[in-house]
Amino acid sequence: MDFNVKKLASDAGVFFSRAMQFTEEKLGQAEKTELDAHFENLLARADSTKNWTEKILRQTEVLLQPNPSARVEEFLYEKLDRKVPSRVTNGELLAQYMTEAANDFGPGTPYGKTLIKVGETQRRLGAAERDFIHSASINFLTPLRNFLEGDWRTISKERRILQNRRLDLDACKARLKKAKAAEAKAAAVPDFQETRPRNYVLSASASALWSDEVEKAEHELRLTQTEFDRQAEVTRLLLEGISSTHVNHLRCLHEFVESQTNYYAQCYQYMLDLQKQLGRFSGTFVGNAESTSPPPAAASPPAVAAATLPAVPTIPVVPTIVGVPNTVAESVLNPNEVKPPASGTRKARVLYDYEAADSTELALLADEMITVYSLPGMDPDWLIGERGNQKGKVPVTYLELLS
Repeated sequence: MDFNVKKLASDAGVFFSRAMQFTEEKLGQAEKTELDAHFENLLARADSTKNWTEKILRQTEVLLQPNPSARVEEFLYEKLDRKVPSRVTNGELLAQYMTEAANDFGPGTPYGKTLIKVGETQRRLGAAERDFIHSASINFLTPLRNFLEGDWRTISKERRILQNRRLDLDACKARLKKAKAAEAKAAAVPDFQETRPRNYVLSASASALWSDEVEKAEHELRLTQTEFDRQAEVTRLLLEGISSTHVNHLRCLHEFVESQTNYYAQCYQYMLDLQKQLGRFSGTFVGNAESTSPPPAAASPPAVAAATLPAVPTIPVVPTIVGVPNTVAESVLNPNEVKPPASGTRKARVLYDYEAADSTELALLADEMITVYSLPGMDPDWLIGERGNQKGKVPVTYLELLS
């Protein structure tokens, strides 16, 4: 117990001594041992790495999980060393609602079929998002977090020790400087005309005492300097390891980009497939909608065509076929028998590959140029496309119309 009290008192004395030294340095009343320029650059680089790693880590967490409550929950589970419970993604939840709505409206109706198709795609998107979050957490977030909680804590600890060693070194330098000044003052030759022999003896004794104090201060300075140099070398090696940290983080960043690329490529492919499916179903849905709506009582074919055409058409339209109602024009349409308008056809560039669903459609290749035009009564989402001797229906969403 007595040993612990003495140790506590000693530690308290060292703490106050360092605090006084640090305060005097800040006030400009004490000299400070400066580190070399290379060491200062290493310190600045380490601080910059730590600050930017924290910011990148926090923002990546926000990107992967925008819900702050969910992030706090995951943080608590991690600190408690417990497995984070599986959470349904927004896409999967949306897919569930769409499927339930389709069952309620009727899975055989056009709206119900579309809800089921879109719901399946949303479920796949949600699963892809879950895989991306898992991959990014392991390959990118975990290495950043390990650096902050592991390597950086070690560096910070060694830097604090180096700071204490430097304060002790500066305190020893100040103590030696004071001892040498007192020794020089005591060693001054007294004036025997004004000083009595007794004072001269006391002065010689004081000079000897200050000489011992100087030797003691020099010994402490050598020990403190050795400890400071050793700690400076340890800290320097840790700081130089920041370069290896950058290399590791660079590799993790490449893996994060690869995961993100795969995720967005999957999402794009899923949506492209969904777009194709909806494009094939759109003609059927429009036909069903038109068959359930009775036509006007006294409407001539030209009047129907005028009502269905926009005020300013963007695609040249073939004149109405006399004697054939527009509502059935698409059902009896054979693209190979349709003749293009005499003038005014437009060029279009194909944006994506498209596989023809049947003989009435025209297969497309990305970036190729085709000629397109419309017919009265056609679904507005489709056009007639021509490429050489080939002709067929093409979806508008796969085209970029050129002027």
